[in-house]
Amino acid sequence: MKTGHPIYKVRSVKIVAPYTLRVGFDDATEQVIDFRPVLAGELYRPLRELALFNQVKIDSEVHTLVWPNGADFDPSTLHDWPENADAFAARAREWELRPA
Repeated sequence: MKTGHPIYKVRSVKIVAPYTLRVGFDDATEQVIDFRPVLAGELYRPLRELALFNQVKIDSEVHTLVWPNGADFDPSTLHDWPENADAFAARAREWELRPA
């Protein structure tokens, strides 16, 4: 049975700059991702606190990035970040416009 898209697993993460991570995947590719444009909304806004953002870990069960507040990202979204970044940032701007 073929799935609609490949399943990726995050294998490594390294903080390379404030709010910027180098993420390695099981297919030997990497993405360097600046998360600042998407740190909005109830789940991601708390990650603007750098001390919290820097607590990023790889979840051993779902193989993606997770934070202590419950924030996470789909590994496929991270793997294909160049194709997803603009849409995700636009969604984050919409979250900021919503009344609390």
